[in-house]
Amino acid sequence: QVQLVESGGGFSQAGGSLRLSCVASGSIRSINAMGWFRQAPGKQREWVARISRGGSTYYSDSVEGRFTISRDNAKNTVYLQMSSLKPEDTAVYYCAAGPNILDFDSWGQGTQVTVSS
Repeated sequence: QVQLVESGGGFSQAGGSLRLSCVASGSIRSINAMGWFRQAPGKQREWVARISRGGSTYYSDSVEGRFTISRDNAKNTVYLQMSSLKPEDTAVYYCAAGPNILDFDSWGQGTQVTVSS
């Protein structure tokens, strides 16, 4: 079993930056991919960014060029650097981990990101 703990959420004005972190513990050898998802009020959860163990990255169109996902395998940590934030980025952000970039079976509790205009 994998446990994921996010940190780094908070408030930002539009155009600002925030960095999210997620530390994994437990059965970390089962983790090949990690990712970030988000859920805004009244909307379905959507994927934001994914990263493989080897470092290949994938982004949704809505954040491409503004967000950067990275991971430190030695620290069992994945990061999401968010820049040029927009009010529509406001959501609860969830860290996820799984056996591959299309299959996430462990989830964190989420961290709130609020962007004001």
